[in-house]
Amino acid sequence: MSSRKTNVSRLSILAAAAFGVAAGGTVPAAAQQQELPQGWFKACSKQEDVDICNVQNIMVADTGQLLTAVSMIEVKGKVNRKIFQVTVPSGRMVPPGIGMQIDGGQTQKIEYMICLPDRCIAEAPLSDQLVAAFKRGQKVTLTSVNFQNQPNPIQVTLSGFTGAFDGAPLQQSDIEDRQRKLQEFVSKNTDDFAKKLKEEQDRAKQAD
Repeated sequence: MSSRKTNVSRLSILAAAAFGVAAGGTVPAAAQQQELPQGWFKACSKQEDVDICNVQNIMVADTGQLLTAVSMIEVKGKVNRKIFQVTVPSGRMVPPGIGMQIDGGQTQKIEYMICLPDRCIAEAPLSDQLVAAFKRGQKVTLTSVNFQNQPNPIQVTLSGFTGAFDGAPLQQSDIEDRQRKLQEFVSKNTDDFAKKLKEEQDRAKQAD
């Protein structure tokens, strides 16, 4: 892999986790029941010698575990590149890649670019045709295959995609507010969980 490609890939990994819920992170289930910022959104930032804009949507389970993160990333500056990324949990079978189906259309294979300890990232060039298909579609189904060779299809709504893609990016203050709310949710619900666990342990001891 060339130095240029390595640098762009590293930037795209940073972009995939730079905004909203980090791609490999978890959020307590109770936090999601509150108004945690989710859905399609766009955020832009400057990293090293390039400007990065990322339109993304992150799906998490009731437990807070990452299910799938979809990112459309545009890198401008010293390096210019448009990237489509899908991030899934680790423990995936690599050869099948990730299958992508928009509504009832033909399934396309997205090859994995890298697997990290907490997530695997598949990547393909971001084309105008793909953007147009997302704008026309209702949902996209993304299917990875886990280490037990079982397919894990995840449906992501395309409602709100066009507005996020064509609209203005979030302001830095909005990005910081999202991160602050997320940190507050995680902290509060982690404390609540620890408190409830202690109460249950105390009741169990009293019952003995």
